[in-house]
Amino acid sequence: MSDPLATLQREHLRALEQYYAEVLTALGYDGVLIYSGHPALHFGDDQHASFCSYGHFQHWTGQAGLSHSWLLIRPGQRPICYFHAPNDFWHLPPQLPAQAWTEHFEVLTGRHDTPPKLGAGRFAVIGNVSDDDATALAAQRNPAALLSALDEGRVRKNEYEIVCLSEANRMAELGHRAAREAFLAGGSELDIHLAYLQASRQREGELPYGNIVGIGAHAAVLHYQHYDSEPPRSRPSLLVDAGHRFRGYCADITRTWPGAEADPLFADLIARMHDIKQRLVAAVAPGVDFVELHERMHRLLGELLVESELVTASAEAAVESGITRAFCPHGLGHLLGVQVHDVAGRTARDGTPLPPPAEHPALRLTRELEAGMTVTIEPGLYVIPMLLEPLESTPAGQHLNWALIERLAPHGGIRIEDNVSVTANAARNLTADIE
Repeated sequence: MSDPLATLQREHLRALEQYYAEVLTALGYDGVLIYSGHPALHFGDDQHASFCSYGHFQHWTGQAGLSHSWLLIRPGQRPICYFHAPNDFWHLPPQLPAQAWTEHFEVLTGRHDTPPKLGAGRFAVIGNVSDDDATALAAQRNPAALLSALDEGRVRKNEYEIVCLSEANRMAELGHRAAREAFLAGGSELDIHLAYLQASRQREGELPYGNIVGIGAHAAVLHYQHYDSEPPRSRPSLLVDAGHRFRGYCADITRTWPGAEADPLFADLIARMHDIKQRLVAAVAPGVDFVELHERMHRLLGELLVESELVTASAEAAVESGITRAFCPHGLGHLLGVQVHDVAGRTARDGTPLPPPAEHPALRLTRELEAGMTVTIEPGLYVIPMLLEPLESTPAGQHLNWALIERLAPHGGIRIEDNVSVTANAARNLTADIE
């Protein structure tokens, strides 16, 4: 009985071989050597930093934690994987997974601390490779035109990749439900984080990014990086931004929940932000300019701020004066794949740079949506004192309801984030509605 996922992975590998052959031939290369990378040592220490394999290595293998390994891709020849698994009594050597790619490649298992020898021809080597290694290989190191073309090859996801992204979402959803239960049971940020890891069945080092687990005002720190070990006295809200990785592909989901002490206005704002997220997801389709979709988010935020009496001016004035940007300084979303913030989000299909607008510098995706892309949709609304307080001395400050803002400040903020695949006609939401 055939394995449907193995069948899809074989199709994925054949498509990669064809794409690489076209790119390498067009650029005049006989092949490319892809390095998975290696963990860095902390300065003055014998401990290594956390490690994640190079994205283009993962694109072929799905192996996020495999170091010191190499892939040799040559048009018209069977790919070779130099799988680093030396004999070792200090550590358990990596094992080849029971996946279709291991049959598709010629796999040479052993010690591969140094690059493999290359034959005659013009080669490139990409990844975290030293100049000395590139010189010894007589290969071009990370040529810009090749990297740009290979990055573009990861923008549109095939069926295999969508299945992997969907499974990553399914596992992350289990973690989010467990996190909410731990919060409602009185757990600390650390307790909630550990509950997430247990339910989603992953070690901390396997996460696609560090979990953000913020109770109360901590939810206003966009990339809050700590986990208080003691439960706070006040628990008005919880924001969890956490994901999962399956065969290299990442989920990136955020949910915000009110606590028992939440202000009714904050609970209502969460519900309204869910509605805004749904409206933006419904607008995802091929041909949509993501910058325009981001600007639509700001118009919807302006309407919400006025309707919630946080702003006394019009919704248009809230956008034009910069009020909505103070409440939501980040972008609407980004490309998603084997990297959480996947490559090529700010370049056109032909490699032309597409920088974000000056008023939206944090926007990571500035191109037109295409079928096959997977993106995050993550509207937010936060009370961030360092962004709101400067407005007090401006004309915009006269239109802010500072008493309501002060009431909401202990709740931190709201972010609702789903992972969305752009289909031929509209969009498919890969993220379940998590209560």
